[in-house]
Amino acid sequence: MKIILTLFENVQCRLEKLKLSDCSITEEGYKALSSALRSNASHLIELDLTGNDPGPSGVKQLSDLLQDPNCQLKTLRFLGPAADEGCQYVTGIVGKNPLLLRELDLSEHKLGDKGVNKISALLQDKHCTLNTLILKNNCITEGGCHVLAAALNSNPSNLTELDLSENKLGNPGMKIILTLFENVECRLEKLKLSDCSISEEGYKALSSALRSNPSHLIELDLTGNDPGPSGVKQLSDLLQDPNCQLKTLRFLGPAADEGCQYVTGIVGKNPLLLRELNLSNHELEDTNMKRLAALLQDKHCTLNTLTLCDCSITEKQCLILTSALKSNPSHLRELKLSWNKLLGDSGVKNLSDLLMNTQFKLEKLELVSLHSTAVTVKLKITVYFHKVTMKLKLTVIIFYGILQCLNDLSVYIM
Repeated sequence: MKIILTLFENVQCRLEKLKLSDCSITEEGYKALSSALRSNASHLIELDLTGNDPGPSGVKQLSDLLQDPNCQLKTLRFLGPAADEGCQYVTGIVGKNPLLLRELDLSEHKLGDKGVNKISALLQDKHCTLNTLILKNNCITEGGCHVLAAALNSNPSNLTELDLSENKLGNPGMKIILTLFENVECRLEKLKLSDCSISEEGYKALSSALRSNPSHLIELDLTGNDPGPSGVKQLSDLLQDPNCQLKTLRFLGPAADEGCQYVTGIVGKNPLLLRELNLSNHELEDTNMKRLAALLQDKHCTLNTLTLCDCSITEKQCLILTSALKSNPSHLRELKLSWNKLLGDSGVKNLSDLLMNTQFKLEKLELVSLHSTAVTVKLKITVYFHKVTMKLKLTVIIFYGILQCLNDLSVYIM
């Protein structure tokens, strides 16, 4: 190509159109072309470079050339028809030529799988050198993932950050995205998949993919998904793998993360990896109860036993606690709230209402030495009887109050 450029050194050259599509021209060639057209006034009005590889700066070199008042170029073609259509579509949304961008944010535009189809031809063209692609909350499903992954696998060397948060990818969609890591040219460093309806199966697939394919990934965001009983441990164990480059593995949103740090500071362990958490004899107060509640309501918290004895829990704090447990009811089997003398009738009623939740799997509720009344105890018995009719086993341990003998109920007086 550099030899062809010598034509422009001839003042008698009248070349107006030059087509160099699919000529294996790289970034070096784009720079040489830009330099030649700046240095030598020419009659060139149309230049076609589709199908070449401009590298990180090639497109900008020639796009800047168009701003030169001495440049006669009217048409500078980088893209084939499909990619050009995608380019115009994106330009219509963001108001800028995406070929000149390093970060493209199309969040909240409800592209859907059809929109992904439109931009896929652009993404796979070598003239598209995006480092960051943000497609948050765009109604993308498994079908869109197929198209997106195929496009990115065709042009993998520039993209370092991909955000697909708040799309209903599910496990099938996420597994398709994971094929990116099978490509040795993949340079992805940050992957954000928060609120993507990923479950335990997806966590296992993710762990397996990152173990099997050494990658550049250093940050992974999975907040708002449901890891099931083993998902968190699968990926936490991955961090111990010497071949794993991950530095940041994010499961929790800001509030839950603050709660996680608070609990870790008390027990010295990450509560996401625990099945039993004992915070007894710590006066929680409203602020710390809110921190704990944010953690408890996150799907990544899979505690089976929660012990909060003698924590000076008030009626207000009990409401905060029960609201959190209603949001994430499926794992907890034992709840111990003994010696919280400020819980009161209202607090125990909130617990009773919680037990009415059919998704709540609690098997043991310990309320030793509460300042309860006969009315409170009656509420406990009513709830327990309701559970019996649903063939669920629940042991309510109570101290203080007046109980009537009911043969069907297994209520223990301490």
